[in-house]
Amino acid sequence: MKKTRIEEATEIFGTFDCSQAILSAWCEDYGLDKKTALKLSCGFASGMARLNRTCGAVTGAYLVIGLKHGKCRPDDSAAKEKTFALIQEFDKRFTEKHGSTNCKELLGVDLRDGDAVVAKEQVRKKCPVFVRDAAEMLEAVL
Repeated sequence: MKKTRIEEATEIFGTFDCSQAILSAWCEDYGLDKKTALKLSCGFASGMARLNRTCGAVTGAYLVIGLKHGKCRPDDSAAKEKTFALIQEFDKRFTEKHGSTNCKELLGVDLRDGDAVVAKEQVRKKCPVFVRDAAEMLEAVL
């Protein structure tokens, strides 16, 4: 039985980071190979390379939306507007459920300069939920 994209993203998160799990679960559907997807999304993990910014599961979803609907011709403003609208809808859903899209706020710990033991515990406890929820919300908005 073929896995759903949600199941695939959840499984990939066991080996790779949040942003990588989301993008690589959908990438081949939209013409991007997995290796490139993993490399491209690597720096978005852990709140943008531990900068305490946007959650990697969220940025991974933004990348998938752009991969599917993004503008690739100078005269295609409709694609840009559709991409922006879908990202805004995704962001609204994620924020309504979790209160933020900011990694530091979601985890309650600074991944760069905070307590490493607490950070690891929070990532292990909370991030699988964020990845699964982001995957479900992404499916809904695509």
